Amino acid sequence: MRTLTFPVAASRARPRHRSRAALLAFPLLPLLPLLAGCGDTGGLVAAGATPTASGPVHLWPSHRGASVPPADPGGAPPEYVRGLAPVTNQNVHEVDPVALVRAELAAHPNTEVGPDGMPPETVAAIKGCGKAGQSPGTCPVLAPYYRDLTGNGRDELVVGIELPDRMMSVRAYTADPDGRLNRIMATTQTVVAVDLAGRDVVLRVPSGHPGYELITAWSWDEKQRTMLPTREQIVRLPGRAQGPAPSAPPTPSAEAAP
Repeated sequence: MRTLTFPVAASRARPRHRSRAALLAFPLLPLLPLLAGCGDTGGLVAAGATPTASGPVHLWPSHRGASVPPADPGGAPPEYVRGLAPVTNQNVHEVDPVALVRAELAAHPNTEVGPDGMPPETVAAIKGCGKAGQSPGTCPVLAPYYRDLTGNGRDELVVGIELPDRMMSVRAYTADPDGRLNRIMATTQTVVAVDLAGRDVVLRVPSGHPGYELITAWSWDEKQRTMLPTREQIVRLPGRAQGPAPSAPPTPSAEAAP
């Protein structure tokens, strides 16, 4: 009897234990793909078809183009301002802009065209700057601005001189280690505005097309040791196009009224 009871009980208990494990493991089988998907870190996804890039087409390849002469290895010679005392430690903040412009007028007298050109009435007004009897705000030499334009870690001097007909002479100066002032920019334009952007002097002038401006950026050229117009762009002025004025609605007559 003892040998019959224990084997029967054991044979019944073992299948129950295996069935519970099988029942517990069965519901996990459908979750295996989901759990595997949680470890996906993503990958490249197609964005669709893209247009084919087309390179530039060289027109008239048989045409013989113009040759550009090589640049002078020595660069442009410095144009020092004569008749002005040297500055210390290349500090252009010491320079009086009115005295600077007067020194240039004395070095280039009776000059009305070119970088030093100036009409006689402007010359007379500059000579009277700061003197008694001159009305405030009538001196053509504007307040100076300072900015490192050459990248040497020191400020350069930017001077503006107002001329008739809304024209302006914009000039820039740097100081060499000996304290001498070197003029690195001089241009006369009908100026809309002058900006300093980074190390560039940007001039906005009217273009030949109504509603557009010509923007010219002057940048320091290390080879030529001067400021050159490096970028030009014609931009459209923001504004809303003027359309025809809307006509007034017709007044309803008494016969048409309900």
